Amino acid sequence: MKKIIAIVAGGDSSEHDVSIRSAQGIYSFIDKDVYDCYIVELTGLKWEALLPDGTRVAVDRNDFSFISGGTKIKPDFAYITIHGTPGENGILQGYFDLIRMPYSTSGVLVEALTFNKFALNNFLRSFGVTVAESILIRKGQEQLVSDEDIIDKVGLPCFVKPADDGSSFGVTKVKKTEELRPALKVAFAEDNDVMVESFIDGTEITCGCYKTKKGSYVFPITEVVTTQEFFDYDAKYNGKVDEITPARIDPSTADRVSKLTSAIYDILGCRGIIRVDYILTGARGKETINMLEVNTTPGMTATSFIPQQIRAAGREPGEVIAEIIEDSFNA
Repeated sequence: MKKIIAIVAGGDSSEHDVSIRSAQGIYSFIDKDVYDCYIVELTGLKWEALLPDGTRVAVDRNDFSFISGGTKIKPDFAYITIHGTPGENGILQGYFDLIRMPYSTSGVLVEALTFNKFALNNFLRSFGVTVAESILIRKGQEQLVSDEDIIDKVGLPCFVKPADDGSSFGVTKVKKTEELRPALKVAFAEDNDVMVESFIDGTEITCGCYKTKKGSYVFPITEVVTTQEFFDYDAKYNGKVDEITPARIDPSTADRVSKLTSAIYDILGCRGIIRVDYILTGARGKETINMLEVNTTPGMTATSFIPQQIRAAGREPGEVIAEIIEDSFNA
């Protein structure tokens, strides 16, 4: 009997449509001779499974099942590829824990922690990981902190971004003090918690990693070069970026980045594939590795970083996905 895999996509953030593209990528990677796959799209309380004939049917939230051709289909495994809430912040993971369905990502605590950039940065800083200086501002309390207090803490330029959301929307690079309040307004439109973070000028890289009971795997590092002010939505999804894998960095630096990525995976207690973004600063071969963020449901379109890195390692995305699925069933 083939295992039934639900590729869970959509969600309630601004990256809903990007998530759907990731789901389509994962669907294309998975070996259909081994697994029966269905994309399940979540939009608020509207949960629908996409059937092979193009129709949609409602998902029963009691057990995550649905009806296809008069037959009840109950998935064996959920591959979560939602970018943002509820799939990247622990909410959906708690649901799957309750109904005893294995899934592809880290658990509730890890997802909640990594989703909040400010909490994650301060947690990892306590383990010696280098992160940018930052300040957290909650909606309704923005008048309690002055522009001068913020700039004294993080300097200029700086980034204003939602603390509890993806990294593609609501982000502004602030170069002048007068740009600060409009940037806060943009970020608060996405989230109730906003982080203002120091700008780090350097080489941006990203590194993927996953671990199973059989082994630990760190992928080749990708260098991110964009003509945009920063790696924003336009750069990510509209091709305004050069993604170079493996990165053009010193081998000793690449080794340190790989070891740090593996260590962060273990410190957090992650499961499935993660991707850690960094900025390198300083002299070649002796760079400081500044951690930017940890992505626990990284993009999985054909051109996303992780599939690129998997192929650069001489492997195929479907093979890695199968390992993650099977790891949940192996004692």
